[in-house]
Amino acid sequence: MKIAFVVNDVSTEQPYYTTTRLAMSAANLGHETWVLGMGDFGYEPDGSLGALARGGADKTYRSLERYLEDVQRPESEKRIALSDFDVVMLRSDPADEDAAWANNAGVGFGELMTSSGVLVVNDPSSLAKALSKAYFQHFPEAVRPRTLISRDETRIADFVDELGGRAVLKPLQGSGGSGVFMVNKKESPNLSQIIEAIARDGYVVAQEYLPDAKDGDVRMFVMNGEPLTVDGQIAAFRRKSAGDDIRSNMSAGGKAVAVNVTDEMLALVEAVRPKLVADGMFLVGLDIVGDKLMEVNVFSPGGLGSCQELYGVDFAPAIIKDLERKVKMRGHYGPQLGNRSLATL
Repeated sequence: MKIAFVVNDVSTEQPYYTTTRLAMSAANLGHETWVLGMGDFGYEPDGSLGALARGGADKTYRSLERYLEDVQRPESEKRIALSDFDVVMLRSDPADEDAAWANNAGVGFGELMTSSGVLVVNDPSSLAKALSKAYFQHFPEAVRPRTLISRDETRIADFVDELGGRAVLKPLQGSGGSGVFMVNKKESPNLSQIIEAIARDGYVVAQEYLPDAKDGDVRMFVMNGEPLTVDGQIAAFRRKSAGDDIRSNMSAGGKAVAVNVTDEMLALVEAVRPKLVADGMFLVGLDIVGDKLMEVNVFSPGGLGSCQELYGVDFAPAIIKDLERKVKMRGHYGPQLGNRSLATL
């Protein structure tokens, strides 16, 4: 299998990133593995698609650091026809991308690749819709906290009052815990300034505060609409916030601890499964507080390394082997199976 991983920028990748772990696992399983950045695509006058990609040496790696060191060597760069790939995994993080063009470019080139017979995961046409947090509102109301999306300061303030004066405010665009505020009655004099600061860049998401959030949230990996499970262990962990910070994101200083997956969490996964499968969301990260879904990371869910450290289980090979299975399936059915369907079969 020939597989590519699309990241924000190859030069800024880190050994502990989940994408590095997935790419090294693919290489160690004997697949031709390449990594390319959002600015490395090219559309040629003859209609062909190409990219400047980088790959490791043809050997087995024990160290993520050594693998990435080989990938990031300038001499490993090669121009490759994108139609030659069996699978392309879009793993860029919109929150880490300053250039507005990059997110749309990744999705756009992803859609072009699907038309040439490459399996692209997650499905790029669905990712285009998920660039906004409004995508989250399409999941069942029963598993979502009460939410308002608006730029009307008066309406937002009234909604916060309806929630008892306690709410979480965040921007509609972005992720990684950036621009997230928890407001309560003590903060009410500053509510106007907080709303104004967030609304300066777009819409404001106001969400009910869940008391269970004091214990952090649970990141659970879901593959093909089911909890990612290897040797009976589900890939999930609790992210504890740093001090009084309400953000439990790892990028905001959160700490990973082991978690017992509850029946309520599994019921939540079952509730969102139809939407994930219908949208071709092969691998996602669900962020759960209590029995509520706080966020669905469909672009570059991270934390596989934390799962491995906590449970002694390497989950990456299972993900690559499932992609192998899909490639074989496409070999049998060809274009009869569209990208979105094949992504979650």
